[in-house]
Amino acid sequence: MQIIKSNKDQFQYDIHALVQSFYPGWEPRLLAPDSEVRDRRILEGEPVMELFFGESEVTLKMLVGLHNSDTAAGEKKDGAGHVYVWHPTEPADTPAYKNAFKQFLYISLREETGISLPWGNLTGIRPTKIVMTMMEQGESEEEIASFLKNSHFVSEKKTALSIDIAKREREILSTLHYEDGYSLYVGIPFCPTTCLYCSFTSYPIGAWKKRVAQYLTALEREIDAVAALYRDKILDTVYIGGGTPSSLSAAELDRLLGKLRNAFDFSTVQEFTVEAGRADSITEDKLRVLSAHGVTRISVNPQTMKQETLRLIGRQHTVEQVVEAFHLARQAGFDNINMDIILGLPGENAADVAHTIAAIKELAPDSLTVHSLAVKRASKLHQWIEENGVTAYNNTEEIMEIAARGAADMDMVPYYLYRQKNMSGNFENVGYSKRDKYGIYNILINEEKQTIVALGAGAITKGVFPDGRIERCENVKDVTQYIERIDEMIERKKQD
Repeated sequence: MQIIKSNKDQFQYDIHALVQSFYPGWEPRLLAPDSEVRDRRILEGEPVMELFFGESEVTLKMLVGLHNSDTAAGEKKDGAGHVYVWHPTEPADTPAYKNAFKQFLYISLREETGISLPWGNLTGIRPTKIVMTMMEQGESEEEIASFLKNSHFVSEKKTALSIDIAKREREILSTLHYEDGYSLYVGIPFCPTTCLYCSFTSYPIGAWKKRVAQYLTALEREIDAVAALYRDKILDTVYIGGGTPSSLSAAELDRLLGKLRNAFDFSTVQEFTVEAGRADSITEDKLRVLSAHGVTRISVNPQTMKQETLRLIGRQHTVEQVVEAFHLARQAGFDNINMDIILGLPGENAADVAHTIAAIKELAPDSLTVHSLAVKRASKLHQWIEENGVTAYNNTEEIMEIAARGAADMDMVPYYLYRQKNMSGNFENVGYSKRDKYGIYNILINEEKQTIVALGAGAITKGVFPDGRIERCENVKDVTQYIERIDEMIERKKQD
């Protein structure tokens, strides 16, 4: 726990995100006079930075000398560090003040560490949303590039990537019904096992097998309620995710897909995705069920094609099973198959990623989603890193470029992008696809252009309104609570 002392309790999220980006592996905590502190580590911790917000100046004092290197993030040096001063010109309660403060903090940490972050001081998860909004306001590509560079210190390469993707997204989404349409998400919170890096609420299918029927019964009630609520709206896309939807049996999948088909009008659906996911849950009979119900897009996600890493991250299948599952999906007639990989997995280097990309190129999927490992506090990986050290996982520009070149070799282009907190190397997640196989839902969930109604335990509905408002309606995460409180979940949607 690294303590940042401050005389004011403000900008916590931005301070935390930027400091952690410069010092990966840290757990920064802002300690202000009014902070409620229960964690003993904070009470006894030695502050490493001090922020003072005055009327005419803001001061950042490095209480110890800090640097960032390839071997240790935030290694302490003897003696005090530098003092950085900013003189605000905007009132303290304005967005301009906040933006200028983020610029000051970024520049100070850049000077202290000698590091420039690829995404500059952008701390949000949707950089392309900024670009798309500016495009819709009539800004030119040159004006957008200048804004990203001068206001947020985004690198030239990431700026070009953002603009390229935003242009493509606008074209892909041009046929959707924003105001009189919606998309549907259905969550299946069961998995064969929980992966090391995963922070999603998921339940091992083996232990919950006897309650799956009860879960589907509750889900069917929510399906009926939503179908009635949205009967006058146009359904554009349907996405079944999780968890691992294919952890259900073929009969259970048939029951769920049949219910969805009967409840909703699929005549307008442009994309029907089921995230089949893990190779150890994909079988020939399940693929036949998906095909019979008109699923148009599926995923077969290896994350890596290195067997040792698969075992380390908690995947029980083999590389050979990934290959077999992919071929089964092709034989079942699926012509839109996505594969996910994660860069920066523990112990993997550039050669390992190159091996994974080469193996995937042999399979020739229709799209490839490239994730940069994000370390979530709720994941087992967070504890693993505490035991093995932050340098046990790594992602670099070279590794990202290996994946990008591999996608280009498969005639794919980048079509959506998002970021997460605590990403290895401060990079991003990018979806690559052949030009006629884009994942529409993936763009929608990130750009927030259309209402997405979400069903199932832990699902979060996002209502997008013509005036720009976005309202959320959350279902409880716990499966038992979802089953027992399904009437409440339905009532929440009726009220919203």
